[in-house]
Amino acid sequence: MRPLITALSAGLLAVSTHAALAQTSQPRNIILFVPDGLRALKVTPETAPTMAAIRDKGINFTNSHSLFPTFTMPNASGLSSGHYLGDTGIFSNTINTGYPVGPANGSVTPFIENDPVLGDIDDHFGGNYLNEETILKLARDKGYSTAAVGKLGPTLMFDHNERTGKTIILDDQTGSPAGVPLTDDIKKALTDAGLPTSAPSRGDNGKAGDFKTAGTTTANVTQGKFFADAVTKVILPAFKARNKPFIIVLWSRDPDGSQHNQGDSLNSVTPGINGPTSLAAIKNADDNLGQVRQALKDLGLEANTNIIVSADHGFSTISKESATSPAAKGNYPDVKEGFLPPGFVALDLAKALDLPLADPDSKNAVVAANSYPRLGNGLIGKDAAKPDVVVAANGGSDLIYLPKSDRKLARRVVDALLAQDYVSGIFVNDELAPIHGTLRLSAIGLKGNALTPHPSIVVNFRSYSTGCDQPVLCTVEIADTRLQQGQGMHGNFARSDTQNFMAAIGPDFKTGYVNALPVSNADVGMTIARILDLKSAPKGKLVGRVMTETMPNGSTPKAYAGTLTSPASSNGLRTVLKFQRVQEQRYFDVAGFPGRTVGLEADKSAGR
Repeated sequence: MRPLITALSAGLLAVSTHAALAQTSQPRNIILFVPDGLRALKVTPETAPTMAAIRDKGINFTNSHSLFPTFTMPNASGLSSGHYLGDTGIFSNTINTGYPVGPANGSVTPFIENDPVLGDIDDHFGGNYLNEETILKLARDKGYSTAAVGKLGPTLMFDHNERTGKTIILDDQTGSPAGVPLTDDIKKALTDAGLPTSAPSRGDNGKAGDFKTAGTTTANVTQGKFFADAVTKVILPAFKARNKPFIIVLWSRDPDGSQHNQGDSLNSVTPGINGPTSLAAIKNADDNLGQVRQALKDLGLEANTNIIVSADHGFSTISKESATSPAAKGNYPDVKEGFLPPGFVALDLAKALDLPLADPDSKNAVVAANSYPRLGNGLIGKDAAKPDVVVAANGGSDLIYLPKSDRKLARRVVDALLAQDYVSGIFVNDELAPIHGTLRLSAIGLKGNALTPHPSIVVNFRSYSTGCDQPVLCTVEIADTRLQQGQGMHGNFARSDTQNFMAAIGPDFKTGYVNALPVSNADVGMTIARILDLKSAPKGKLVGRVMTETMPNGSTPKAYAGTLTSPASSNGLRTVLKFQRVQEQRYFDVAGFPGRTVGLEADKSAGR
C-alpha cells in the first residue's frame, strides 16, 4: 500500500503583490538574535517586552517552524546555510560521524556543541562538514564585517572554517585553549571596555542537579550579560568605525539552558518548564536583546539595520515514564525507581535483538547489568568496533544507524520500537523503505547531499498535554536524556517543539505585518542572503525560500496544507505527518502516532 497524501488549501494567503523585492540604495546591516528554545506563545509585553515590540511593530510570524529533529545544531545549520538537514548533515546535537572523534574522547557519537569537535569533523569531511557555504562566510567574502557571539556550538557553525579572527567568534570556550582565538585588537577593545578576554562560566545556571537534587533556580545572567556587552560595547562600535555593512549573530543560551536545568519541578511534570526559573530566563534573553537595540540607536545604526529574531526550537517538559520498557524495570543507583534511565532506547534494542551493548563514550566498554551507557548512546553488536546498530541519544527523539544497511535488521528494529509505549512516529531511510508503520526520511527533508552518515531510523517519542488552555505550553514528552522528569527538553515532533518564536523589524521589512504563511529557520537563512545580496553555489537542493511576503513590494505566494500517512503496522500503528507547503518547501507541523503526539488526535481505527 502506498502512503496516502491529502493536500488541502490552507487559505492562508493573499493575492500576490509586486514580484520585485524592494531595492536599497546602500548595503544593509543584519543582526540575527537567537533566543534558544523560546516558545512562541510565551512572548508577551510582560514576559519579553523587547521581543514583543519587534513582533508587534515589525513582522509577526504566526506560523513559524523549527526544523525536525528540533534541536539546536540542526537548526543552526538551517539558519546559517538556508538548507534542510538532509543537505547539511547535522541531523541532531549528537550524531554518528562514522569515525572516532578525537576531541570527543574517541567517540563515534559526539555531542557536537563543541568547537574542537566541530573542527575535527570539518577536517574529516574535506574541510566543510556542512557541505554548504554559510551566510557569514559569504558576507565576509563580500567585504562585510562579521561576528558570531554566544552559545557554544551554534555560534561557531555560522563561520566554522574561519578561525583567524576575520570573523569575531565569542562563545563559552573563548579564552581557553579550546576556543577560537581573538585578535589582539579585539582583546584590547574588550579590556578597554572593562570586559574579560575569557568568557565567564554559567555558574549556578549550569547545575542540572540529579534525581534527588533539584537543578538551578538562576537564569544565565552573568554569561548572557558578557556576550551582550561584547556586542554593544566592543563589536558594534568597532564595526561602525570600519564604515562597512555588517552581520552579527547573537545566540542566547537562555531560555534553553535554564529550562533544561531548572529546579522548579523535580520529578513532577507540573509546573515543568512553566515555573519562575524559565520565566526569568525568557526575561534575561529579552534584556540582552533590548541592550542591543538601544546600542543601535545610540550609535546611529538603527535606521539601516534589520533585526531578525528566530528561536531554534520550542520546548516541552520531560517525562521518564513507560509501562512497556524493559529498561524502566531495571535498578540503577542514580535513577528514580520505575523511571526510564538515560539510553533506554539502546538498552531496549539490545535486549530485543539479543546482542551486547557497548558505550561509545566510555572507550566502547560493555554496558553491565543495572547500568546504562554514560551519555545514552549505544553500540549494539558482537564487535563494538563494527556495530550492527548505533544509537545516538538526543532527547525528544533519537537517531538509529545501521552501518551495514541490513533491511531485515531494520525491520527487527522497527518491530521492537513499535512495541514500546514511548514511541510515537518512526521514519526510515529511503533505502530501507517501505516498512509498515513508518514514513521515509525524504518526507521530512532528511534525505539529501549530506556528507555525514544519514541515519537509518529516526524515532520520535510520545508526548501529551497536562491540560492547559494552550496544549503547546504544557506539553510533556518522553526524553532520552540524563536530565530528570520535570526538567525541560526538545527534539520532538509535537507542535510544542516545532513552533519557535520568530519576529523581524527593519528597513527591509514591512511594519505591523502579521504573516500567516508558514516559515522556517531555513527560510531565515535564505532571506538574510537575499537582503545582503549574497550569492552561493548550493550543492544540495533542500533549500528554504526567501520570505518575500514580509518585504515591501514583495510577492505573497500561496500555501497549502496536507497530511502524509504510512501504511499500518501489524499492530495497527501508523506514522502520520501534518505539513504545509509553499512552492517547493514543506513545513512540518506535527508527526507521530495519532493519540500519542500533541496535535494528532487519536484515530479509532489505529492501533493502541
